[in-house]
Amino acid sequence: QVQLVESGGGLAQAGGSLRLSCAASGSIFSINAMGWYRQAPGKQRELVAVFISGGSTNYADSVKGRFTISMDNAKNTVYLQMNSLKPEDTAVYYCNAKGRYRTLTRLFDSWGQGTQVTVSS
Repeated sequence: QVQLVESGGGLAQAGGSLRLSCAASGSIFSINAMGWYRQAPGKQRELVAVFISGGSTNYADSVKGRFTISMDNAKNTVYLQMNSLKPEDTAVYYCNAKGRYRTLTRLFDSWGQGTQVTVSS
């Protein structure tokens, strides 16, 4: 099993900042990519940002210039620095990790339980 533990969600005012963290643990040989997705009420889940091991990143257009994704390889932890928050950023944010199991050849695709981010006007 690979577990993802998220932290950092909560309440912020418009224009404020939050930093989300997601730590992966378990029988991990390597992580290929970690990312953040979000789902707002009545909307489909959408990609927010992805960090690919090696340094490549991708962001949703709606968060470019405001959010920054980074990764600490030694800790198997991904971060999402969210600045200039807007009410429309309000959603449940889910962490995702893809990689290889330590003793198996198959890949894993794990999800966190989600953390609520609420931005007030």
